[in-house]
Amino acid sequence: MPERLVTVGERSLWSESVGPERKGTILLIAGANASALMWPGEFVDMFVSKGYRVIRYDHRDTGRSTFMEFGQAPYAVEDLAADAISVLDAWEVRKAHVVGLSMGATLGQVMALDYRERLHSLTLMCGAALDVDFVGNITRAFSGKTSSNGLPLPDKKVLEALSERSNPSRSIEEELDRRVREWRLLSGDKIEFDESDFRLREQQCIEHAGTWKQPGNHAMATPVSLSRGEELGKVNVQTLVIQGSEDPLDPPPHGKHIADLLPNSRLVEIDGLGHCLPKVLLPRLAEEIEHHVERSHAGDAYISPA
Repeated sequence: MPERLVTVGERSLWSESVGPERKGTILLIAGANASALMWPGEFVDMFVSKGYRVIRYDHRDTGRSTFMEFGQAPYAVEDLAADAISVLDAWEVRKAHVVGLSMGATLGQVMALDYRERLHSLTLMCGAALDVDFVGNITRAFSGKTSSNGLPLPDKKVLEALSERSNPSRSIEEELDRRVREWRLLSGDKIEFDESDFRLREQQCIEHAGTWKQPGNHAMATPVSLSRGEELGKVNVQTLVIQGSEDPLDPPPHGKHIADLLPNSRLVEIDGLGHCLPKVLLPRLAEEIEHHVERSHAGDAYISPA
């Protein structure tokens, strides 16, 4: 698999490109503090087998990309979106079908606003709209307060599990156990949890990064201004919004809220999907994305005049 280190200032971002690009390029953008391997290899292969080139990469401070202490090199979420553009530049991709999950969905929305000419299409999975105060909602969930906009808050039980990342594991087995517990909670209860598959994925993530220490710098990045949510009404890129019926971090109707803000969007709610990529649902997810990509046309991404 062709790999490439992408230079961004003093940092290097690890990336890989797979496939011949007969039908275009799909850029996969992972969630917060996740490396490229958050996207299972078999998921990548589903698109490659259909003729697509697939690019995935390690966010800064994750995987094989450069790690820097956040206090010495602070950044904003918009900088993470700019990193995605740098990856496309490095692989000489003028326009791509962008697919983002969780924080990757946030970055996809920023890209549609700030780099609209680089998108053929956009897929937003298991995410929240730019006008949702997700950081504030975490505080509200812990304190027992209600949402400021009527949308449901993240599940406190899941947030508590995620907060355990601040306690270093004493062994790789202990770390794997903790990560699998996270995925079990993020998966929801509707479909059977495949513990062995998620454990194998996390083993691969640890081997890829060369450490079992969990990244955490993205939580300190300056959030996107909530006022930017108003700009989404001017975005005309063809967008697929995928909502998991069991998503504990961005529960329904968060997906509908995103779709309502984007005038050229389509919402698909997948029964049983949580805030993750379970093996049993990978074919359905790939099918929905491929169908969306095929329906998209070059030049669809632009912001119309006010």
